[in-house]
Amino acid sequence: MQLGCFSVSLSVKDIHASKAFYEKLGFTVYAGEIEKNYLIMKNGSTNIGLFQGMFEGNIMTFNPGWDNDAKPTDSFTDVRDIQKSLKAQGVTFSSEADSTTSGPASCTFTDPDGNVILLDQHR
Repeated sequence: MQLGCFSVSLSVKDIHASKAFYEKLGFTVYAGEIEKNYLIMKNGSTNIGLFQGMFEGNIMTFNPGWDNDAKPTDSFTDVRDIQKSLKAQGVTFSSEADSTTSGPASCTFTDPDGNVILLDQHR
């Protein structure tokens, strides 16, 4: 199972303050629009997303089909196949990808400690 690029999606109170803070840690913006209250930042192979007013709590995010530079990978496990495999192992989903479609899709579930995990496939 190839989960793809990993990042932490942070729910922030003030995106400008959070951007300035993470820049002090060496992160640079490489995607997103601050005017729309979201940024994706990178430091080496580490990715974080800053999201103001979009969701509560922080989310672990995996992007099937992307590498750590948000570039398409040659091969990847489709989000629907990951979902099917996890469901067969007893994982309960809070949102599901439509198994009758292809292309971009997402699903969410929660680990035993209440951490939300998002599988977000963009291609």
